[in-house]
Amino acid sequence: MTAARLLSLDALRGLAVVLMMEQHMAVWLWRSDPGLSPIAQAPVLMALNGLGGLAAPTFITLAGAGTSFLARSRTTGLDAILVRRGLIVMAFGWLLNLLTPSWFSAGSWFVLHLMGVGMVTAPLWRRLSDRALLFGQAMFLLAAPFVQHWLVTPELLVNDRMRRLDLAGGPLRLALAEGQFPIVPWLGLFLGGIVVGRWLQQRRTAPILRMASVLLVTGVALAAVGLRLGPHEGVWHRLFQIRLSFYPATPAIVMLLQSGTLLLLLAALALERRGKLDERGWLVPLGRASLTLLLVHVVVFRELTRPLGAWQAFSSEVALTIVAIWVILCALAARLWQRVGYRYGAEWLLRIFGG
Repeated sequence: MTAARLLSLDALRGLAVVLMMEQHMAVWLWRSDPGLSPIAQAPVLMALNGLGGLAAPTFITLAGAGTSFLARSRTTGLDAILVRRGLIVMAFGWLLNLLTPSWFSAGSWFVLHLMGVGMVTAPLWRRLSDRALLFGQAMFLLAAPFVQHWLVTPELLVNDRMRRLDLAGGPLRLALAEGQFPIVPWLGLFLGGIVVGRWLQQRRTAPILRMASVLLVTGVALAAVGLRLGPHEGVWHRLFQIRLSFYPATPAIVMLLQSGTLLLLLAALALERRGKLDERGWLVPLGRASLTLLLVHVVVFRELTRPLGAWQAFSSEVALTIVAIWVILCALAARLWQRVGYRYGAEWLLRIFGG
């Protein structure tokens, strides 16, 4: 392993983009019966859909880790590069807003916007100590129920609500607390990712395991208290509540998801140490093309399926077959594209214009 580029991080991004595409596409292609439980109808599809919940936390955590690696490799102009790259990632997010009107409004706020704002503000965070950054992560997570209570955020946010711009605060409200991946609490994962990146550079995996353990135990404890207390009103209900949906996110679900991300990271690192990851393998090229694949699959399967009559038109078995074929095609394309450095893709543009 080298500090400059870890194949395990690329492979983990590759896994994350596969999980994200499956989670999105399966729902967009599957014709479900609204009168029956989705789990009873399609247990395999729904199990894979649940694993897809790890995708965005993984992207956010690795974006923070990437900030640490960039700080190690650049000696001059680092802050300007971070800001430029963050603005470009946010621009990709706003472009996707415009290209996907069935899902987003012009002011929608999702994972690309969140990662972008993390990079833009990274000149503030990267100078903090590990302890300060981990404290900051905890504060972002614990602030979520209080901010949601202050804004009277519904306990379950549906897509129509997460795209509304007519409420007090407009797009800032979505960015702060009521978008798909708002600053509170999700920026906390970016801060924690910066620390994880530092530990990776120091070849220290024990602190990563401890962090994963603390997040897991704390998340389970919060959920257990919530079950013990039962339904009730107020900010404490939001603090202890656990739901499979993270719209809006509660501290418990965010902690559990990031613990899963860190455990996957440790597994990927172990595979790399044993020589089980190859730059020409399947996951590494997918990871290096993950931003492009994120953008393309949303437009193709969220927008183009509608005029083609493929929107929620298939059985769960056919939907999963289409997903599998798409993932295989993406993997093949990424391996071929690797030969020319992913030229003209989103990652290539980010390097060219971001520095």
